[in-house]
Amino acid sequence: MRRDVVLSIRGRQTYADQEPEVIELVTEGVMELHDGGWDIRYEESELTGLEGVTTTFRVEPGKVILTRAGKLSSQMVFQEGLSHDSLYQMAFGTLMLTVRAMRVFFDITPDGGTIDLVYEINIENTQAGIIDYHLEIRAK
Repeated sequence: MRRDVVLSIRGRQTYADQEPEVIELVTEGVMELHDGGWDIRYEESELTGLEGVTTTFRVEPGKVILTRAGKLSSQMVFQEGLSHDSLYQMAFGTLMLTVRAMRVFFDITPDGGTIDLVYEINIENTQAGIIDYHLEIRAK
């Protein structure tokens, strides 16, 4: 099953001793039921600084996997209370990321739903901040 959707995305990044940075985006995407989980995919824009990148949220029982492909490549796995390492590959080099999910919540139906992720991120073994994503998915 595949559906065109509208995504409302709110990302809040909090880094040490800095004001939180908030990005809000409304964009079109695709939601697809595949192998017992949901894939929610959209194209990044200039607004997010990731133009030329396709972002996919894979929602499976107990976890969410965030994959980016195109001008950069990464895959982050979110399971509440667990840490996962991944590589963040960009044109000028590769960084080691570690994410520890503090909250992983999703409620997805064929008509849409929500995904909430709150996680700590470490870049090259240095604590970089806390990121909070909220996605609302609506069928078109």
